[in-house]
Parts: sequence; C-alpha cells; structure tokens
Amino acid sequence: MFTVLFYTACIKDKSCAPKHVSTEIPQIEAYATANGLTTTVHPSGLYYQVIDPGSGTAAAANSKISIIYTGKLLSGYIFDEQTTPNNTSYNPAWPLTDLIEGWQIGIPLIKKGGHIKLIIPSALAYGCKGKGVVPGDAVLFFDIKLVDVQ
Repeated sequence: MFTVLFYTACIKDKSCAPKHVSTEIPQIEAYATANGLTTTVHPSGLYYQVIDPGSGTAAAANSKISIIYTGKLLSGYIFDEQTTPNNTSYNPAWPLTDLIEGWQIGIPLIKKGGHIKLIIPSALAYGCKGKGVVPGDAVLFFDIKLVDVQ
C-alpha cells in the first residue's frame, strides 16, 4: 500500500485586473435609463440618485451604520437583501470602512433616515474576482435606506 500526495503551488492569477470605470459607462447609463433613474455621477465613477437626503447624522468613514437594502445584478437578479435594520446584538451595525468602496462613497451622501440608489462600477464593488453569486466584473445596483448612524 502506498500514499500519493499531490502538491500544488500557489499561482497568482495575473489575468484579473479591475475594469476601468469608463468601460462600464454605457452599461450603467442604459440601466439607469431603463429603470427610470435620474443619476448623478460622483468623481469616482459611482452613479447615484438621492431619493430622500434624510435629516439626521451623516455617516463618516469611522461610522457604524444600520441599513435596509436590496442588491441586484443589472440583470435584475437579487443577490442580497436585508429587510430589517442591522442594529441588534445578533446583527450589529456595520463599520462603514468594512464595506465595499461604492458604499463607502455613496452612503455618506445621505443622512440618517435617507434613501439612495447606487449603481456601482465593478472596480468599486467586488472587482474582477466577484464574491459568492456575484460574478467578476459585475456592475451592481443597490437601493439603500440609512436607518441609523453611530
């Protein structure tokens, strides 16, 4: 009897490079038009529409946030959703710095009680690698209500 061991070396995938935001503009603008969104373009390339600016505290980089949101691929597929705020001991508020760059840019554009829609270029989301059911190079749409800022 003998045992065969297989060793694999770590090979870095050099083919994965984030898309430049400019290459996704036609896709983003077509989605906005098809879904009746009147967006503003942030210098980062994030597209957003403030539905309600809110009137409470604005989120800062060091804030923890509680939100209600829906995340979709541009195909309409809902890949993530939270219908109750994350402000319990079971599901605590999230540090804004732990979230994708598109949220770090977009959420501070509203205040507590506000509502914003974001179209996030892939480089400001999960990039070329994707995450879970989100494929690489996916532009994402989020509908976010900022329930609380700590």
